[in-house]
Parts: sequence; C-alpha cells; structure tokens
Amino acid sequence: MQLMSSSFGHRQRIPEEFAFGAPDSVQHLRLSANRNPHLRWTGVPSTARSLVLVCVDSDVPTRADDVNKEGRVVPASLPRTNFVHWVVVDIAPAVSEIKAGACSDGITPRGKQSPAGPAGSRQGLNDYTSWFAGDAEMGGQYFGYDGPCPPWNDEILHHYHFVLYATDLERCPVDGAFTGAQVQAAIEGHVLAEARLTGTYGLNPAVR
Repeated sequence: MQLMSSSFGHRQRIPEEFAFGAPDSVQHLRLSANRNPHLRWTGVPSTARSLVLVCVDSDVPTRADDVNKEGRVVPASLPRTNFVHWVVVDIAPAVSEIKAGACSDGITPRGKQSPAGPAGSRQGLNDYTSWFAGDAEMGGQYFGYDGPCPPWNDEILHHYHFVLYATDLERCPVDGAFTGAQVQAAIEGHVLAEARLTGTYGLNPAVR
C-alpha cells in the first residue's frame, strides 16, 4: 500500500493549519486551525475487510519538568515516547481518501465528542485526553484528530507518523472510548498490509 497527502510530503514539514499550536513571536505559541490533513491511499489488498488509521508523534518527552518553561529547554538527550493524535477504526476498504478538514476543523475545548469521519468508521481518544486531564477549561475526552503542538522549547524536531493498516477484521474489537494502544493490541495478528506517511513539526524557531 501507499499513503500520500496533498497537504505535505513524506518527511516534510506539516503546515500550521493542520496543527493544534502554531509559533508565536510573543507568547511562543498560539492556537492554530487544527484541521486534519488530506490523506489518500492506494494498493489496499483485495482481502482486506477494514482499515485502521493512526497518527502518532514518536518524539514526546518522557518527563514534563522542562516543557514550555521560560529559561529552560527540553534536552535532545531526554528519552522519548509516543503521543497518539488520531485513531480511526472500521474504515471501509472501498474508501481511499480523507479530505483536508473533513474530520477536524478547529479546536474544541474539552474535546470533540462526535467527530465526522468516513461512513461507518469509529474514532477513538487521542492523548490530549490525558494531557489536559485536570485542566478546568480544557479537560475532557478528546475524540478524533487534534494536531501537533510540541513543546516550544524542545531541542528536537517532532515526527508525526500517519499509518494505515489493512486488516482482516470486519469490525475492530474495541468499544466506547477506546485508545490507540487498545487498537494496536486488537489488530495484532490481523494486519495484511500497512503504509506510512511521516511529517515533521516544531514550535522552537531554532529547530527546523
């Protein structure tokens, strides 16, 4: 399979309109348009029964001590972990494209509850759910796509991996407010093919 986008190229910078946060010369960051990027794919196996789409930032700091703190940096040497930005299951194999802005167009405080998506598909929680936990204004369940917003003082550029899986599952065996980790566990042993598109993004003007 091949996964492509008219919004950005493989290993190229993701435009600000598809991010949750954008650079700001005064406040370091400001909220952005938060639109989902365009995605298109080809080469789905004829035996596929459903598709799964995930977007993961693989460069998230494992400690938040220095994140977005004046006079400090998130060091490049710090171990990194994953942050899920989007997880969609039960995409029909006949679907081959998601248009830009079709599933997310703006920031919804406390999270989108019923985000739009391909007919019959279901969208799970992204990791802004845990990031904003306890925040009086933003805390809630964040379903669907919410874009990049890496620390503005991070010494490294972040990489966002959009991965499409073709599976032999008619329905992904997850329910309710499911997570990316639950989906990855559920499709293990059921993946027929996969395709990856990686974009980069950063808010630190010194890192491009």
